Amino acid sequence: MVFKRLLGSVGIGAPSVDTVLAPGAFRPGGMLTGEVRMEGGKADFTIEHITLELVARVEAEHDGGESEGFVAFERFTVGGGFRLAEGEQRTVPFSVALPWETPVTELYGQGLGIVLGVRTELAVAGAKDKGDLDPLAVGPLPVQEAVLEAFGQLGFGFRSADLELGRINGTGQQLPFYQEIEMAPAPQYAHAVNEIEVTFLANPGGVEVVLEADKRGGFFSGGHDALTRFTVGHEAVGQTDWNAEVERWVSQLVEHRSAAHGSYGAHGSYGHGDPYTGKDGHHGHGGHGHGGHSGPGVGTAVAAGAAGLAVGVAGGLVAAEIVDEVGDFFEDDDEGDEGDEG
Repeated sequence: MVFKRLLGSVGIGAPSVDTVLAPGAFRPGGMLTGEVRMEGGKADFTIEHITLELVARVEAEHDGGESEGFVAFERFTVGGGFRLAEGEQRTVPFSVALPWETPVTELYGQGLGIVLGVRTELAVAGAKDKGDLDPLAVGPLPVQEAVLEAFGQLGFGFRSADLELGRINGTGQQLPFYQEIEMAPAPQYAHAVNEIEVTFLANPGGVEVVLEADKRGGFFSGGHDALTRFTVGHEAVGQTDWNAEVERWVSQLVEHRSAAHGSYGAHGSYGHGDPYTGKDGHHGHGGHGHGGHSGPGVGTAVAAGAAGLAVGVAGGLVAAEIVDEVGDFFEDDDEGDEGDEG
């Protein structure tokens, strides 16, 4: 998708800029490629720098309730230090590495309700303009896809996905937020849990898989959350019976029902488990979509679940760097480039 916006911060007649991403979904830890296209204004301008900023819509819980906002989680300078002549057209290609923990926005081509964007900042003669946002599509790594497919094969159904502000203790988390993929329990676990939330924390060597079960409370005791985590290497994709592995994880998770407040001595697969000490801050239990038990895989339930996810936003976040514009995410893009796809 292409976006175009006149840089009003530097006055009428300033350069215009289009940012075009390569088609298709990108991958966590992979290269984000595309080009920034500029057209000179009614005079010569010095382009001091061209910066790409990755932003995500993130939820946060606080004393006043829950709110949403946009968090900038990575910046890349991809060009600058040149003179753009009047009316001149210039293209700056870029290829930058996405963070390994970049959230997954789609599965089997179906959106999960996660909103990511690429914002282009053009610094012209001392003035800066944040520009508009280009939507960023990110697909799962092979390990992530294998784990989610196994959940589906075991009878779990996709409910919703969101990004939560905060950190998961005892992990190698790098970003100021984490992704939760919420699933309805398979029939054999429905008596024990309301839902299971899956969080992936990828890194160059593999993926930490954090599982959280929202427990059902008994007649004389309230429900509570159980958590555990496991570590798998990227090379394990073709060497693992994922249905058996995930079933073992879930069984171990459910066995922790007697522990309180999410503090467990979890043992991860392949000998890489560490004690899991819970999450900083409260986490959401949205259930925004319409979940159910999937058939051949989670992908079959994604379309119905994601279709019910609203893309509304609200202000009030206090964390990391919050992007000012939290209105319609791609409003200017839609108005300025109707018919464009990519």
